[in-house]
Amino acid sequence: MELKLKLEQLHQRVNGLKDQINTEEATKNAFVMPFIQILGYDIFNPTEVIPEHICDIGTKKGEKIDYVIKKNNEPILIFECKHWKENADAHNSQLHRYYHVSKARFGVLTNGTIYNFYSDLEKPNIMDEKPFLTIDIEDLKDSSIKILESFTKNEYNLENILDSAEALKYIKAIRKEFEKDIENPSDEIVKLLVSRFFDKPLTASRMATFKEYTKKALTTSINESISYRLKSALNINEKIEQSDDGKTNPVDVHPEVSKVVTTAEELEAFQIVKAILREKIPSDRISPRDTQSYFGILLDDNNRKPICRFHFNTSKKYLETFQTGKMPEKKYC
Repeated sequence: MELKLKLEQLHQRVNGLKDQINTEEATKNAFVMPFIQILGYDIFNPTEVIPEHICDIGTKKGEKIDYVIKKNNEPILIFECKHWKENADAHNSQLHRYYHVSKARFGVLTNGTIYNFYSDLEKPNIMDEKPFLTIDIEDLKDSSIKILESFTKNEYNLENILDSAEALKYIKAIRKEFEKDIENPSDEIVKLLVSRFFDKPLTASRMATFKEYTKKALTTSINESISYRLKSALNINEKIEQSDDGKTNPVDVHPEVSKVVTTAEELEAFQIVKAILREKIPSDRISPRDTQSYFGILLDDNNRKPICRFHFNTSKKYLETFQTGKMPEKKYC
């Protein structure tokens, strides 16, 4: 995906320059303008990307929005930018005022690393309080990048974006509430679930007990689902385990009889290593490979390119790392 590759390159640029960017203006020049350019707009064409656009608000004259993006001479996006150290969510009231007097249907509030996209899904010409799309270049998600493609110069289509914006907004809200209930189940969700199999009155003590049960049940279900999906994604049924001597040995890993168990601890460790490696390596090149004796991380899903292995099934847990031309190093936990 070309857009994703460009955003990952921008992420590397941002990380390399952060400590030298001391002002909001420098943030705009070093981080935000390249982002706009990645979307396909000509940052050197003042009729397409208009910096410091005058945006009078009532009696306030001379108010300026950082950037207005135009297509076919019509404003489609407005950008309000802050210094990269500032919270991208803390200044939406300012963007809200600019949005009200702008003809653009979308506003973007950014600190150069996080880009919050707003629209007027609740009330016409009044910007919503919550963004319907967030792009974090330090944590790029394929689903978000797919929506972002609709904002590129070549793919921009107002109707298509509006059709999906409402769904994105409410899916995000529902997911947030669901994640809250996983962490701390509400009385409502506990009552809803328990009432389907428990017909006795829910006293205060029973409610407290069932809250703990619900939390454990939801967490276990999600962890097991992640483990199963991981194995499915790796096509474990068809894969083979490569032994150290180079010979290939078929492995019976049918989900019902497999002796390979991917634990939540191994998945968490994989995510940590992946987050570290993403600074230098595109995330789609980092692949997990679970076996009976260890959980491995490979480059390009190639057994001959091991990065590290987690040995968490031993009495003393340790991490095994690999470097070209050197013997593996063990680091005990």
